[in-house]
Amino acid sequence: MNGLLLVNLGSPDAPETGAVRRYLRQFLSDPRVLDINAVGRKLLLETVILPRRPAKSAAAYRVIWGPRGSPLLYHSQDLAAAVAEKLGDGWRVELGMRYGEPSIGKALDALAGVDRLILFPLYPQYASASTGSSLEEAFRHLGGKWVVPTVSSVPAFYDDPGYLDAFAAVGKPVLDGAKFDHVLFSFHGLPERHMHEADPTGEHCLKSETCCDRIVDANRDCYRAQCYATARGLASRLALAADRWSVSFQSRLGRTPWIRPYTDLVLPELHAAGKRRLAVFSPAFVADCLETLEEIGVRAVEQWEQLGGEQLVLVPSLNATPAWVDAVCAMVRRS
Repeated sequence: MNGLLLVNLGSPDAPETGAVRRYLRQFLSDPRVLDINAVGRKLLLETVILPRRPAKSAAAYRVIWGPRGSPLLYHSQDLAAAVAEKLGDGWRVELGMRYGEPSIGKALDALAGVDRLILFPLYPQYASASTGSSLEEAFRHLGGKWVVPTVSSVPAFYDDPGYLDAFAAVGKPVLDGAKFDHVLFSFHGLPERHMHEADPTGEHCLKSETCCDRIVDANRDCYRAQCYATARGLASRLALAADRWSVSFQSRLGRTPWIRPYTDLVLPELHAAGKRRLAVFSPAFVADCLETLEEIGVRAVEQWEQLGGEQLVLVPSLNATPAWVDAVCAMVRRS
């Protein structure tokens, strides 16, 4: 019997301050996420972030919360169910969240007894704070088992043809349905220091304007380089001319430098350049969530309108669309 663990980041149990505080405490206590010394992390969390951020984040979650709860959770559950049906007999499929419920540990307990286990972090581009943390948590839990099955993991799939085809299939009807001036690929941001840590040479990442123009040995594990590779793959499939698309990074936190350009600063630049109708993809997320539905679908829309733009449309994520289910199954079988 084969076992498949699909892993996503997670969500609070409810769009309420207490639930969000519990979620943020777990999330930001992770040294791969808030990668500063333990004392500094504790002080920042307890004296700055947790007293202020939960109420604001809970209000944002209330905007996107639906009858089924958190979109990230139910889209991920729908994907797991569809993948299980597609893989068929001989497979057991579980969903685990790195933070919140259902936890990775509980999902792995439910897969006890499988002969072979495949871990599938649902993050297209590799980052220590997402993929690395999720794999570390899974291995930590497996390390406590008396019998550990044969384990493998699906690698970053930022350039996987099935993933790119599935996102293009979602986006093409949106682009065909309106005349957009520009397409923006907005990815989740990370501190610049994470790019330097991923560069084995110490001489490539963020050292030039062209460092992410192609994947080479020095940046093969660089999140930013992988994001640009994803954007190039999607632009090619959508037949976008070079001057009709660009890349940006959202969700920065704190005062340290994060990878650029920043989405909220790119929007005024696009408007100043004469763009009025904008379509935004968020290809770092395979399921719609707070960062897509609220940050882009609400806040970016409001910012664009205040700038005088005519229209900003969020392209839906992959969620549990048939092409994405097929792509997931193909990657699982190859692994």
